[in-house]
Amino acid sequence: MPEATPLQTLLDTLPQLGRVEWIGIRPTRGEAMQALNRVAVTPGKGLEGDRFKGRETSKRQVTLIQQEHLTAMASCLHRDAIGPEVFRRNIVISGLNLLALKGKTFQIGGVVLEYTGLCHPCSKMEISLGPGGYNAMRGHGGITTRVVEGGELALGDVVKACL
Repeated sequence: MPEATPLQTLLDTLPQLGRVEWIGIRPTRGEAMQALNRVAVTPGKGLEGDRFKGRETSKRQVTLIQQEHLTAMASCLHRDAIGPEVFRRNIVISGLNLLALKGKTFQIGGVVLEYTGLCHPCSKMEISLGPGGYNAMRGHGGITTRVVEGGELALGDVVKACL
């Protein structure tokens, strides 16, 4: 096996730990998000009670967004803050660059997720956030994941890359 390049070594090294700050589910299309303290997660499906649960082939079983990006998006829209439910992502994480998880599996509490892609904003953000909402979210929409190992996750759980 060839020796890892310095860049590959940097990409493979993720010593920071994140933390779950918010959990939400979308019970049905267009319905308000429901905030939770904890949730069961099923392999190949997603969060219990979320409308996307049951789509086993989906690469978008659980969505995550960075807490730090919520502040950036609010700033772009000249607001002090925007609640996490507006962005319609399942989990808000602080303290960890989610893009550093590209190509990795990672653990939240006892649950293992696999990074599957970027979670781009949709045109509904113009309605939810007002004019410019879509563009404020570009590059800050978070990531999509697939459930590898189920279990339960809760507010305050640690987020770490699997070795």
